[in-house]
Amino acid sequence: MSRRPLLRVRKSGTALVASGIAFVGAVPLAGVSRAWALVLVIPLAALVWSWRAGTDIYQDEVRVRALFGGNRVPWSRIIELAPDERGRVSALLDNGNVIRLTGVTRENLHLVLEAVGKPAATSETDAAVEP
Repeated sequence: MSRRPLLRVRKSGTALVASGIAFVGAVPLAGVSRAWALVLVIPLAALVWSWRAGTDIYQDEVRVRALFGGNRVPWSRIIELAPDERGRVSALLDNGNVIRLTGVTRENLHLVLEAVGKPAATSETDAAVEP
């Protein structure tokens, strides 16, 4: 039995809707022949990715999920969370590696930190937040 995350952060639902529309739009093309039926794989993969990809926040770890697999990182290994110039947030690990937290942005970073009881930056000019 798996435990429930404190917070689930996902990308915008527009990607899910757009991939669903693309799938429906590809159905007539797939009906032309069996070879064209493979066209359905592309919007179907985008649909599954947009539904699955994101970051799950637990009290003791962060799980970054992708289309296939994902990463589990304990909070103790995360040195800082820092947004890039586009507002996407990455985690700097104690071994020097950087993991991008899918769905986490500068705007919702405070929700991630509040979920685990970590203090957030006091001003918007702070470039990095130590968890």
